Amino acid sequence: MELAPHPVIPRKKPVLVCILDGWGENSVKDGFNACHVAKTPTMDSLAAKGSAYYRSVLAHGPAVGLPTDQDMGNSEVGHNALGAGKIIAQGASLVDIALEKKSIFQDAGWQYVKPAFEANTLHIITLLSSGGVHSRYDQLKGLMQGAVADGCKRLRLHVLTDGRDVPDGTCHEYMSTLVQDLATLEGCDAKVASGGGRMKVTMDRYEADWAMVERGWKAHVLGEAPNRFKDPIEALKKLKEGGDSDQYLEPFVIVDEEGKAVGTVEDDDAVVIANFRADRVVEISKAFEYPDFKDFDRVRFPKVKFAGLMQYDGDLKLPANYLVPPPLIERTSGEVLAANGLKTFACSETQKFGHVTFFWNGNRSGYFNENLETYVEIPSDNVPFNQAPLMKAREITAAGKEALRSGKYDVVRVNYANPDMVGHTGDLQATIAACEECDACVKELLDLVDELGGMYLVTADHGNADDMVQRNKKNEPLMGEDGAPLPLTSHTLAPVPVAIGGPALPATVKFRDDLPKAGLANVTATYINLMGYEAPAEMEPSLIAAN
Repeated sequence: MELAPHPVIPRKKPVLVCILDGWGENSVKDGFNACHVAKTPTMDSLAAKGSAYYRSVLAHGPAVGLPTDQDMGNSEVGHNALGAGKIIAQGASLVDIALEKKSIFQDAGWQYVKPAFEANTLHIITLLSSGGVHSRYDQLKGLMQGAVADGCKRLRLHVLTDGRDVPDGTCHEYMSTLVQDLATLEGCDAKVASGGGRMKVTMDRYEADWAMVERGWKAHVLGEAPNRFKDPIEALKKLKEGGDSDQYLEPFVIVDEEGKAVGTVEDDDAVVIANFRADRVVEISKAFEYPDFKDFDRVRFPKVKFAGLMQYDGDLKLPANYLVPPPLIERTSGEVLAANGLKTFACSETQKFGHVTFFWNGNRSGYFNENLETYVEIPSDNVPFNQAPLMKAREITAAGKEALRSGKYDVVRVNYANPDMVGHTGDLQATIAACEECDACVKELLDLVDELGGMYLVTADHGNADDMVQRNKKNEPLMGEDGAPLPLTSHTLAPVPVAIGGPALPATVKFRDDLPKAGLANVTATYINLMGYEAPAEMEPSLIAAN
């Protein structure tokens, strides 16, 4: 892992790497783009230097190892890419690997739910589809077969019909296949218990319609729905008679001969969500996970062993248990720098400290070499972030400046959590304030880099603050019944900025113009170059070249 000297860029301390978490470079620049509306003279001045020193890179979909271009990036995969310099399989691809190797059945999440198999019920909630956007039927089948092989005696399926990622009307085919496959599970009482259309039941996103989730809770957990059938195939036939598309089917419950729901969720049962994509299962996960949940009346809150197929929100650590852990990534930048005796300082507040250390280092806890690495965590405020949108940006800045001035470190890495964490609240004005605070703090760091004769790289991990409103397909803002904009609390598909500079940057070194589809993984080799070294060949190409 020995690094060769860069032929043009000298090894000159310090190098600053600054991550603005959730700061997207969105093409829609209207009043709901907090990054655009905010007064950000620092970022504006970086952009004004032109494409030789300021550009954007992709931070979603295949660029960060996710299956499709419709998959939003997130802080976990973003920091994986920034730290590793490689595109690592994430999402559905990880599930495929875990099922193929059968490691899923040995990992901690499966061991957590497994005690329910012998005497209680395993419930699986999933989108019944092979669309590959949120779920795939072959993965569901693998989970069912694995559960039975591990002694599951009672299995109940709670299925959401698709008609969106697969053709409308295919719900009948999927349900017939599922019923046939359930019948082959020897030694297990396996049945469909409840369901409904994905746009009517359970799979709301961005907290737009909690009533959808409540309908799912009533059907899946309480066994209550306006439509009750003895047979799931017949249920879909009847529900489709009204002309509804698969995705808008009303909730239904399967009952026995006495009219009793066959699959209510009870204490000591296990509940697994088999969707790999996060956005449409975060809300139902909160309902299962949070004792103090208040978004609707659950009526009953059974004590279950709940797990997701993946962890759906790394910031919230939601859910706490999941079947497929993130990949362990080898030969990350942190490992390479430590192997070459280079000193690193990393700092953020609690909300992003794990991202700038654990995820940056390839989903690995601890240090590569404690003598060469210093990690500083600033405790986050324990309040809603829109109430304190400045968060700990000033404290992070102070720690970063102290590290830069010390002269001890070859690279100083900081992450500002504000644009992401405040953006998630949906509060536009608070997010604007968060962006302005970050911009002012970045200026302090860059001014010090100038004073010290160093170099800098400023970037982000994914979009969020760059769009704070829900939109139609024409990108027009959507309004609620009260005429107020419907807030967007999720990440976005926007690329993110990358800026380089500093007095030690040779005049001949500029951004290349032959990497239009570059992503976050290309940033890694770039900051290794700025440190005065050639990056390992296995990493994605650097964004810079000496002209």
